[in-house]
Amino acid sequence: MSTIAEIEAVLPNLTSEELMKVEQAVHSQFRQRGGGMVFDDTYGVETEADLIASADAAFQTYDQAEAKNAKRPAR
Repeated sequence: MSTIAEIEAVLPNLTSEELMKVEQAVHSQFRQRGGGMVFDDTYGVETEADLIASADAAFQTYDQAEAKNAKRPAR
């Protein structure tokens, strides 16, 4: 079993307080590594990949609405 699978298997058994500590530890690792981090506050860490995924979802929604109004298939 991989380390990731072991961690994922244990998560459902943790209390909310323990999950918060795990989340803080993960955020700390992101902060220490720094690469690709765009936004970092008490709510969490936002990475370039997160921003790209959010933008992609927004553009897909926009393209679908445009296609519906233009009566043509979305890209």
